[in-house]
Amino acid sequence: MSLNASWAQRFQDAIPFGSSTCSKTAKYAPDEPAVIVRGQGCRVWDADGREFIDFRNSLGPVTLGYRFPAVDEAIRRQLESGVIFGHPHPLECEVAELICQVIPCAQQARFLKTGGEAVAACIRIARAITGRDHVIQIGYNGWLNSLAAGGRVLPGQVAAAAPPGVPQCLSNLHHACAWNDLPAVEKVFAEHPGQVAALVVAAAYADMAQGATFYPALREITRKNGALLVFDEIVTGFRIAIGGVQEHFKVEPDLVVFAKGIANGMPLSVYCGSRETMTAGQKTVVSSTYGGETLSLAAAKTAIDVYRRQDVVGHLWRQGEKMWGGLNDIFRRRGVPAEMKGFWPCPQLCPAADAPAGLYERVVRAAYRHGVSLYNVCYVNFSHTDADIAEALGRMDQAMSNL
Repeated sequence: MSLNASWAQRFQDAIPFGSSTCSKTAKYAPDEPAVIVRGQGCRVWDADGREFIDFRNSLGPVTLGYRFPAVDEAIRRQLESGVIFGHPHPLECEVAELICQVIPCAQQARFLKTGGEAVAACIRIARAITGRDHVIQIGYNGWLNSLAAGGRVLPGQVAAAAPPGVPQCLSNLHHACAWNDLPAVEKVFAEHPGQVAALVVAAAYADMAQGATFYPALREITRKNGALLVFDEIVTGFRIAIGGVQEHFKVEPDLVVFAKGIANGMPLSVYCGSRETMTAGQKTVVSSTYGGETLSLAAAKTAIDVYRRQDVVGHLWRQGEKMWGGLNDIFRRRGVPAEMKGFWPCPQLCPAADAPAGLYERVVRAAYRHGVSLYNVCYVNFSHTDADIAEALGRMDQAMSNL
């Protein structure tokens, strides 16, 4: 038995779902690695020593690269002074100030550990400010907020009814709408006049360009109805632009959540907004012992400095275009009915409407067999060089020729 197979069995025995993160459990063994034991730059290695050029990047957080020297050094320096204390550490204020400098709508900020709980905080604040109960949700906003019938309980999984474990009375307060479906949004507002506290939106990665008209429309309809507009920028923040889609599309929400890209993989999320909104949010309580944990804040302070000084976002757009545009060329040349769709820093792997069943799995398995790690949403990081991209495309060309 391979080490990967042994680990897979141990995980299934010890942990429900086979991992604490559902999306990390290997679905395509033995091609897909059960565990990753090491990362460096844009490459990872599994327990059997197989090397992969990685485009999963821990499902998005690793924006600069694995073991990025400046970030790792910042963590080591802070570790010498302590990890967490009974009062705030200066880093908490310093990073909040940085957030307010780089995020267009931010005048105040607070920290938590995961994007999902930060979205939950925004929903609670919106309800406290407005005195209303109903929430409209677009896209996947973390398991904690997957409450609506027809909503996303995981990035690629929709609940037909209230998700198991969610009381029907709570589910009835949450309304799932599809990306770029303004009539559906208008219908919820019409059916619940004066009752919607917030609209929370995460972009659809394959169709993100539609945000040019959809985000302004959401801004207008929420203002008209007295609801708060909340942007879930867990994926898009520090990737589409430093300030995320609100910077790219020039539309400012009332509250916004950033997480994955903020600290190059260290566990940290932030919710922020105007001083007026954040101050009014003190009507309710959001608090976490670990929000001001210093190692993650040290990583975030350094990561944001790198973003600002080294044109990280520009690199992600350029390398993403080389990689995913090149992969689309391979798909066309090899007759594979699939396409990488969306913005180059985080496009989605989409089989064509008439593609044979199971094509996505076949593409991903073939990629793993040839040393390329893919995901349904794929990411380049700042450590992907031209040589890495060329090598990855060579491997994918061979993988698709054997498909």
